[in-house]
Amino acid sequence: MSCHAPVVDLIEEPPAIIPAGPKRLRTVALIGPPNCGKSTLFNRLTGMRQKVANYPGVTVEHHSGKMKSIGRNDLTLIDLPGIYSLSTYSEDARVAVDVLTGKMPGVPAPDCVLLVLDATHMNRQLMLAAPVFSIGLPTLVLLNMSDQMEARGGKLDTLALAKELGHPVALISAALGKGLDVIPDFLQRAGSRPDDGRRPVQLPVLQSAASCHSWATQVTSRTKYKSPAASLWTRRLDSVLLHRIFGPLIFLAVVLAVFQVVFLSGQPLSDWLTAVLTKAGAHVALLLPDNWLRALLRDGLWNGVQAVLVFLPQILLLFLFIGILEDSGYLARAALIADRVMRAIGLNGKAFIPLLSAYACAVPAIMATRTIENKRERIATIMVAPFMTCSARLPIYTLIIAAFIPNTRYLGGVLGLRAMVMLSLYALGFLAALITAKMLNSRVMKAVPTPFILELPQYRWPTIQSLTLRLYDRGKLFVKKAGTIILGVTFLVWVFSVLPVHGGQFSALSTSLIGHLGHWIEPVIRPLGFNWKIGIGLLSSIVAREVIVGTLGTLYGVDPATHAVTLQAALRHDMTLGGAIALVVFFAFAMQCTSTLAVVRRETNSWKLPALQFAYMTVVAYVAALVTNQVITRLF
Repeated sequence: MSCHAPVVDLIEEPPAIIPAGPKRLRTVALIGPPNCGKSTLFNRLTGMRQKVANYPGVTVEHHSGKMKSIGRNDLTLIDLPGIYSLSTYSEDARVAVDVLTGKMPGVPAPDCVLLVLDATHMNRQLMLAAPVFSIGLPTLVLLNMSDQMEARGGKLDTLALAKELGHPVALISAALGKGLDVIPDFLQRAGSRPDDGRRPVQLPVLQSAASCHSWATQVTSRTKYKSPAASLWTRRLDSVLLHRIFGPLIFLAVVLAVFQVVFLSGQPLSDWLTAVLTKAGAHVALLLPDNWLRALLRDGLWNGVQAVLVFLPQILLLFLFIGILEDSGYLARAALIADRVMRAIGLNGKAFIPLLSAYACAVPAIMATRTIENKRERIATIMVAPFMTCSARLPIYTLIIAAFIPNTRYLGGVLGLRAMVMLSLYALGFLAALITAKMLNSRVMKAVPTPFILELPQYRWPTIQSLTLRLYDRGKLFVKKAGTIILGVTFLVWVFSVLPVHGGQFSALSTSLIGHLGHWIEPVIRPLGFNWKIGIGLLSSIVAREVIVGTLGTLYGVDPATHAVTLQAALRHDMTLGGAIALVVFFAFAMQCTSTLAVVRRETNSWKLPALQFAYMTVVAYVAALVTNQVITRLF
């Protein structure tokens, strides 16, 4: 067998069809491999806020926006998934091909393409160029991260590369905004000239990865490309953070430190926000007449929404730290570390990426499973993703932990009991996901292992702008949910808690419609340590998990025995320690999210799987809560 590079089987690219006259551009496609900085460029060109991630699989569906940042409001830029190839082995590649070829329903066919490549890894990145060129659209090749390439001694002759590719090439830095002036010039030429200046080029056999790789290597060699040296700090950090033993231990230490800071800093902020909202509600109540309107606004709506809003500081702090770890490039290393665990339970290492993003929300996590090529592995990942502790569980976790767990410190005050309990709940969800995935792989949908390919980005400092926009978007989403879904549910809870009306007087809470419903289901949940009010909260939280906090805030606000005290104190009055811990254990396992059920149905094109998933998670949650209550009650 020869050790030399294989001879590339070349195919002459068909000449472009010359239009009859100047073409008016309307749509521009933006495409590139994962981690090339494509999303950063998209944000720069459109001014839209979009998550910039350090690992593949975030941009699964296309996003679009007007190119107003370069003065082209008449042009729509479509951000395609980050992919390594146009081979239709995965869902995201099929999305890209359908958009580029004009076959995506509801999306206009693009008139030209912006191809973004990482200038520091040209040998691998150029493999995507050949299939993109073969589509026949005018293409501008943008070599991103040119600042990093130059800083580390890399060199590239853009004119020689443009001659080899038959398409214009430019060095840019999307992060710094350098070199972007070539984009409006290209768009102007592409829209005003009948012939865009493209020259026929020889392309490799597109169906052969080896052929594309050999072609890319030869092109970079002929253009005298000098690969930049690897970052010294990246090599040093990876030698420690990716160590077989120390790597996982460091990751666990980082996660524990995050939860510790969230409680130490978040609880005082939450207490302050509680005081502010309570005073604001009392002040507004004094301006209202003492009738049903005051009861509705204060006891019904305000108490319910306030009970949820007070947890906004903890949620923002958690996402701040997640953003720092993600934007710095560290979470991509966590995916690599977790590959061994994923393979032990029969999942691909790519499954860790959706599971990791499920800590924010299960909906985009389930959509991100489209990057998993094997259908069985993808379905298995969808089935276990809702077990991961999403941000919607954080309000109920924080409420119960702050109410029932003492603020005991260990190791000289460095380690807190509350942070340890919170971490244990996150670990419970992850453990349930692993066990479920192992069961699925061994009994139901055993799949042939597929390779896990992940290109690790360079470590970099997160930008204040990126973190600020991330927190703004997360806070806006949380407040919007509090002002819509939670507000609507708490309104219905209040209405049913005062009906029927007898002689012009509202019913007592225990004799109201919702009281009768709660007492009817109480025998089922009493073994878990829950009373009928908790039962009503569980039913309302099927819409969204965090709704239970608003529901309990309304119910305890209406009840004359507890409306004058805080929700934490009211829960301590009604629940035992066993019932309280059983409640958070129940939420650690239960589905309790209609949005997740809807997206599972859409991604699997069947109601059978989401129904089975909901039933399985509910049974697991009930049994786990039952055992927890019985054990803790006997121990304490």
